[in-house]
Amino acid sequence: MRSSARAVVAGVAVLATVTLAGCGGSPSAGGSGGGKLDVVASFYPLEFIARTVGGDAVNVTTLTAPGVEPHDLELTPKQVGEIAAAKLVVYEKSLQPAVDEAVEQNAKDAGFDVAPAAKLEATGADFEEHEEGEAKPAAHADEALDPHFWLDPIRYTAVVNAVTDRLAAADSANADGYKARAKTLLDEVGKLDGEYKSGLANCKLKTFVTSHEAFAYLAKRYGLTMVGIAGFTPDAEPTPTRIKEVQEIVKSQHVTTIFYEELVSPKVAETIARDVGVKTAVLSPIEGLSDANSQETYLSLMRENLQELRKANSCA
Repeated sequence: MRSSARAVVAGVAVLATVTLAGCGGSPSAGGSGGGKLDVVASFYPLEFIARTVGGDAVNVTTLTAPGVEPHDLELTPKQVGEIAAAKLVVYEKSLQPAVDEAVEQNAKDAGFDVAPAAKLEATGADFEEHEEGEAKPAAHADEALDPHFWLDPIRYTAVVNAVTDRLAAADSANADGYKARAKTLLDEVGKLDGEYKSGLANCKLKTFVTSHEAFAYLAKRYGLTMVGIAGFTPDAEPTPTRIKEVQEIVKSQHVTTIFYEELVSPKVAETIARDVGVKTAVLSPIEGLSDANSQETYLSLMRENLQELRKANSCA
């Protein structure tokens, strides 16, 4: 972890300690874990919101453990039981089918889908995988909604507000604490947005290449162009035709770096980079933590991504 990342993590830890001590309300009668509200979060970006805003008033369980690729999540019977017992289940519909099914069958009232708050769009990224020579179904190729809202700080802000409101509604006795901690988090996310705006405002290159198409919202927000090797599924094998297309883009637009991510094999990214003579680096989609970065946070990982983009795109 770089020194700047350590500083961010330390700052977040201090921030959390102060807000938890100063803003926590009395235990809610609606909770079960020592008087706390039982909350289940489906994957890391939502877990971070639930833990940060919930503070000492909630007991948060995450369904996606460090090292697990969220798209591939399969639930254990114990996890289904945790969903059934929770007072609130925060998830994003259509991202993890196993979670959708478990909520539908066991937690209709407790389930809270954040997708409407994120206002998902069809970003143009192709989230369907196709065999070589197979035509893309028109109904899917142009209309697939991009689920990766958390990589856009503005959309993430909207979800923080929505989760905060749901926590306050579920546990009114601690509403003031939730809202105070949310304000602190929102201030940090606002700073993050400002850093991205200024950090990516003057870049020699505008195109970046990633192992899968997770960064379309980020690219659109800050004036860049994302090129994904694979589509929605991070570990899908790209076709030879797609690999050739990416190689041509790298050459013609003088791309310096092929980005890969922590939770899937870097083999394809490394092969393309070697063939065209460019570097590789990690750009985290922040879908889940790995064993190596389990002490990081959403905020520190986003800032590390910013620094990697600035280096790759020669930003002033």
